[in-house]
Amino acid sequence: MSTTPLADLSAAGVSIWLDDLSRKRIETGNLASLISEKHVVGVTSNPTIFAGALADAAGYADQLDDLARRGASVDDAVREITTDDVRRACDVFRGVFTETGGVDGRVSLEVDPRKAHQTDATVSEAIDLWKTVDRPNLMIKIPATPEGLPAITRTLAEGISVNVTLIFSVDRYRAVMDAFLAGMEQARANGHDLTTMGSVASFFVSRVDSEVDKRLDKIGTDAALALRGTAAVANARLAYQAYLDVFGTERWATLQGAGAKAQRPLWASTGVKNKAYPDTLYVTELVAPNTVNTMPEATLDAFADHGELHGDAVSGTASAAAEVFAALAEVGIDVGDVYQVLENEGVDKFDGSWKELLDTVSEQLTSRSPEQS
Repeated sequence: MSTTPLADLSAAGVSIWLDDLSRKRIETGNLASLISEKHVVGVTSNPTIFAGALADAAGYADQLDDLARRGASVDDAVREITTDDVRRACDVFRGVFTETGGVDGRVSLEVDPRKAHQTDATVSEAIDLWKTVDRPNLMIKIPATPEGLPAITRTLAEGISVNVTLIFSVDRYRAVMDAFLAGMEQARANGHDLTTMGSVASFFVSRVDSEVDKRLDKIGTDAALALRGTAAVANARLAYQAYLDVFGTERWATLQGAGAKAQRPLWASTGVKNKAYPDTLYVTELVAPNTVNTMPEATLDAFADHGELHGDAVSGTASAAAEVFAALAEVGIDVGDVYQVLENEGVDKFDGSWKELLDTVSEQLTSRSPEQS
């Protein structure tokens, strides 16, 4: 019998992943305890998370000393540090990976965000990261930019598991699923074992409300203000319907017959940014079978403390969600522009975090270099 909100969430078909990673979590046993105590079955990372982890250099001191002695470049140092953390996290989750037949127990590592608009460079780095980490439960994160779509297909074709990130619109999500299907078809043609591969599509949630609400506030009419806090959940619910549509086709059935696992929707950016909204909003309202919810620790703890489930909150809601978007258009919201702004900002934010990470490591290497001693 389920006894906690997180246990109930897991039983409802939602895989709980942590949206955070650091060496401290690994070495203190925190990551392992989240598996045993809070039903966490995967981890996502991104440049912002690594920049935050490296800001506290104490846990990385020995490795930074060694890198400085070897005269490592900043890019090489960042690559070694991040892949080491991800490799060790993969080892922590290896039991979950085995127990779930490769569905969960996954750890995600993102390609350099400076390559978000470079298809060939993204594929090359994805292959290199896969070989460097050398763990079957790794997922390579690739942004769903127009240039990222063919990179997704080509990376999957190499037998590499992929987490597609920075998805904001349902139209782009459909293109992502098509890229996934094409990649899996090519992987099969290339002789890869589809049963070992996994993929998720990270559909960003809270940022949609943040951008739409800002525009609704500017419009300022009663009709506009009444729509605050409705766009993100409606958007994700439409995405889930698209998922059901695509993974109900003959094309998918053929791949499934060859052992492929469906690319699950992953709800990302689930930390509530507007304090006027319930802190578990993007968990409770997005419960659906065969989904992933990757949460920052504050959201995980909030749901563990007072989360409520009301069954499947998504299936059968597409018509109501479409009505929300019709109402948004009626008051003057250009949702296409919203999605483009969010995608551009997402790439820019990760790019900025990556530069922050490079700067932090550069300073640490400089302070430890033989010339400074």
